[in-house]
Amino acid sequence: MDLLPEIITNAAIVEDLIPQKKPFVMVDSLLAFTKKSITAGLTVKSENIFSQSGNFTAPGIIEHMAQTVALHTGYDFFLKQQPAPTGYIGAIKKIQIVTLPKVDDTLTTTVNIIQEFMGITLVTVSTSCNGMVIATGEMKTALA
Repeated sequence: MDLLPEIITNAAIVEDLIPQKKPFVMVDSLLAFTKKSITAGLTVKSENIFSQSGNFTAPGIIEHMAQTVALHTGYDFFLKQQPAPTGYIGAIKKIQIVTLPKVDDTLTTTVNIIQEFMGITLVTVSTSCNGMVIATGEMKTALA
């Protein structure tokens, strides 16, 4: 199966696809999926641990990006009917954060997989909010 059959906006289902659990969940929707890309969303809530003074902080954006990568892995393993492995951020490169989103804003993040080899994944990431790209970067993740 190459494409996501439907959008998943049920946050509880999305949470089941990643190893992180509340209060550290930074994705709440799966909007598009292919073998080489994923788009995920997060509506920023005031109770989010990365919300501060009405904004979503830079570490929260980076964690949202990383969990979007984890969601790709989790959904891919779900399609194979296998349990998703735990992964870690191996490296963060060229992260640019233009502006911080506000509480109640919705982030949309697209990850494109550049390379996968022996449990190491290299990706480019772009996060948008209110129709504007607010953050970009590259990440390397590793499976445990």
